[in-house]
Amino acid sequence: MADKSLVIETGVHAPDACVIWLHGLGADGHDFEPVVPELRLDPGLNIRFIFPHAPMIPVTINQGFVMRAWFDIGTADISAELDEKGIRASADLVAGLIDAEIASGIAPERIVLAGFSQGGAVVLHAGLRYGKELAGIIALSSFLPLAETLEREKNKINASIPILLAHGSADPVVPVVLAYETRGELEKHGYAVEWHEYKGMAHSVSEQEIFHLAEWLEKRFT
Repeated sequence: MADKSLVIETGVHAPDACVIWLHGLGADGHDFEPVVPELRLDPGLNIRFIFPHAPMIPVTINQGFVMRAWFDIGTADISAELDEKGIRASADLVAGLIDAEIASGIAPERIVLAGFSQGGAVVLHAGLRYGKELAGIIALSSFLPLAETLEREKNKINASIPILLAHGSADPVVPVVLAYETRGELEKHGYAVEWHEYKGMAHSVSEQEIFHLAEWLEKRFT
């Protein structure tokens, strides 16, 4: 059974928007908790931030140590020999979180999926296949997994979903070339992609990136 997600609500009224935000390998839902106040979003926005925790699984590239991961990674080339079963299981978990928010009264077109690294890969996979119109997808320092299945699996209802891709030019974990390939693949399928590259930034999130995130979120929710 998955651990209960961390939930943070902003604004003074009941939430009418939601961001489901997935952490990276070895972290947990608390990893991006400090980003919420740093976004300095319009106080009039009533947003529920949901930070789920990945399951504890053995990770091959880390000598089989058990840690939080959305899917297994076998080699340093993270886009090779992908753990399709793990990716799809985590995408199903995300779909379940979306369904729960819709059941709580938040419209699907007011729900954004966000993720860092592994988390970004999962939300890209999940969001492009989800059966109701979503507000957008944010993928930070990440890549598109199982791209070869997208043509037959993508859902037309999210054909116009806004996508934000942000990446450091000096990322040693997810090389920026994978982000270039992701952007190209998404654009080939007709998706609207906003791209930000941060010179010299490694596998992390910068102040400038947080500014761009806030700007993008406010466009979705106002």
